[in-house]
Amino acid sequence: MKNCFKDGPITSDFIGTSIAHHQVKTNIGAHQIFLGQVRSDIIDDKEVVAIDYTAHEDMANNVFNSIREATFEKFDLTCMHIYHSKGIVKAGEICLFVFVSSAHRKMVQQAIEYVVEEIKENIPVFGKEMFDDDSFVWKENK
Repeated sequence: MKNCFKDGPITSDFIGTSIAHHQVKTNIGAHQIFLGQVRSDIIDDKEVVAIDYTAHEDMANNVFNSIREATFEKFDLTCMHIYHSKGIVKAGEICLFVFVSSAHRKMVQQAIEYVVEEIKENIPVFGKEMFDDDSFVWKENK
């Protein structure tokens, strides 16, 4: 089973390399990418400077794998990658990278929406929103 977690932020180099590997595949007509970025929300008059992500990794990887399998059953995709950060990710950095490819544009658009919603609703990943005064609150998924 594939490990879907990356320590710290997901870098532009990692994203670029992941995309570049697919440029040699001539059966792909469309790619769709979703990047989840940490926002500097204001909570109780304090600004979020980072999120510290933690997860039940084995359980989360099983759910990621189930989402991946269900997505391939539902949509005619060529490939899909899902990566989520663990550890500290600062505001402005990427914490979720979803990449899908297919022969057709509409397929990837529908698939990416499905995958991101499934991740938000089902993955046991928890985040502490950290403030610059070293206090924190547990992130609420909305």
